[in-house]
Amino acid sequence: MSHTISSVKAPVKSYPGVKHVDTASDYRLILEFDNGEKKIFDVSPLLTIGRFQALTEIEVFEKVHVSFDTVEWDNGLDLDTEYLYEQSIPIQE
Repeated sequence: MSHTISSVKAPVKSYPGVKHVDTASDYRLILEFDNGEKKIFDVSPLLTIGRFQALTEIEVFEKVHVSFDTVEWDNGLDLDTEYLYEQSIPIQE
């Protein structure tokens, strides 16, 4: 039996979207996902890379908001939902 590309489908992992975002000290984001999970994402390791350098200005960093299912800053910079979810740490409540 031969398989064409369209007949072999890999499972697609679905990630929850970001529902709410707040900033915290030390360039961290407090994220609430649409599955109810709350996590902390540390942006500081990215602050030396390209356009992320603009976020070192705290006034710019704090202008983050939810856009569709992820976060975006007023300067148009955003992060993938998958990356945020995988790289963030669960908040223990």
